[in-house]
Amino acid sequence: MPKPTSRVVTPAALGFSMPAEWDRHEATWLGWPHNASDWPGKFETIPWVYGEMARKISEGERIYLLVRHKADENFARRIFKRVGMDTRRIRFVTCPTNRGWTRDTGPIFVKNTETAIVHFHFNGWAKYNNWRKDTTVPEFAARLLCKKLFHAESNGNPFVIEGGGIELNGCGTLISTEECYLHPKIQVRNPGLGKNEIETALKNYLGVKNIFWLAKGPVGDDTHGHIDDICRFVNAKTLVLVREKNPRDANYRPLAENWDRIGDLRLQDGARPQVVALPMPAPLYLDRRRLPASYANFYIANAAVIVPTFNDPNDRVALGILGELFSDRPVVGVHAVDLVWGFGSLHCLTQQQPV
Repeated sequence: MPKPTSRVVTPAALGFSMPAEWDRHEATWLGWPHNASDWPGKFETIPWVYGEMARKISEGERIYLLVRHKADENFARRIFKRVGMDTRRIRFVTCPTNRGWTRDTGPIFVKNTETAIVHFHFNGWAKYNNWRKDTTVPEFAARLLCKKLFHAESNGNPFVIEGGGIELNGCGTLISTEECYLHPKIQVRNPGLGKNEIETALKNYLGVKNIFWLAKGPVGDDTHGHIDDICRFVNAKTLVLVREKNPRDANYRPLAENWDRIGDLRLQDGARPQVVALPMPAPLYLDRRRLPASYANFYIANAAVIVPTFNDPNDRVALGILGELFSDRPVVGVHAVDLVWGFGSLHCLTQQQPV
């Protein structure tokens, strides 16, 4: 007997879609860091990285900063004052969180003539147990902003993705990885769903029409294959894809497989995109564990593109490549050696709110 057809009205059915990251922002959402276990032995330096990030972002847009309580807010204000930032550009909002990885836990916005929020039911990357505060953030944001909230679902069950696992050009094309969302055994976000069902849900809730799957992310990625460490659109028809040139490096084969696949990518209009190679930094380790350091984890803010740097000769190369691709805003580096000890970087901490 066939399953009944869902009567849920989806964003796509109402003409909503997720804009590109380079489209004008109303604001950027950040979550103040407080989980010291994310940065063992390095936590004291992390607020200063946030200070530098926020200073760059706030030059062109407002920031919504999630804090647990007044003590967090007061501490953040002291950091921002020390780095010379105008705190009038920040709205401090009290909201309980488990972590500060707002790309994955924060509100994902879709837009037609207005903006709305999709709740993708974050579950700790299907790996950690302490996520139940984080999963309430989209609902909190919808109440705060008085926005319509869509609860993503498939076959009557909550549908789970993270913002770091999807990359869009704002014109109908989405890229992700099989490792992250299609793996049958490891960190399975949506048990029982196959490729077709996952693609249908992505189309329904993000308004995309064209989905392409790369293979794997870099070694050490705690999320098991988030696309924002691998491949990023820089405009509607151009993307960067990371490449490891050293054949003895553990990343050489998995990243080479992505290059083998990218030649088959066609955009929503059937055109081939321009694909630009982005280098990888030399390996970084924590207690002999490889860290997912990648220049692809940049964030496109209104006033600048902020790019993680790693005290590496390829820092200059990556900044130069991205500087040529983004002609409408400056490209600036933010020191991220300590930050990536948390298995994430600049893009992982940010979430844009479109105008």
